[in-house]
Amino acid sequence: MNSPPVPASLKTWFVIHFALDIALAIPLFVFPQAFLGLFNWPLVDPLATRIVAAALFGIGIESWLGRNAAAETFKNMLNLKIIWSGAIVLGILLSILQNTQFMLPIVWLLLAVIFVFNLLWVYYRLRIGRLLAA
Repeated sequence: MNSPPVPASLKTWFVIHFALDIALAIPLFVFPQAFLGLFNWPLVDPLATRIVAAALFGIGIESWLGRNAAAETFKNMLNLKIIWSGAIVLGILLSILQNTQFMLPIVWLLLAVIFVFNLLWVYYRLRIGRLLAA
């Protein structure tokens, strides 16, 4: 069975996602305290920050590596991105509700960007699902 074509726009979003993830992952991994200090981040745990950076490396690099994959592979990658970004949105909201130290402009920006990516991934996941079902 031939795989349906993956929308070119989705491939483009995967490349954009790769670039954003890597642009954040590098400074978070190499100098977490200095980088987060630029945004007046209240608490910096270098170990936890580097774990987040590692996840960004993994998901971002997979976005790049998988950008030309078949529709079924995109479906699986989108599932991962939806779960990951949805959990981040919930985690940020909980952190804001539980600790007003995290009501920083950068946190709200991060929340907005990740929420928009979550909506984007859900949209494309539904679209890929329809393509595969056809």
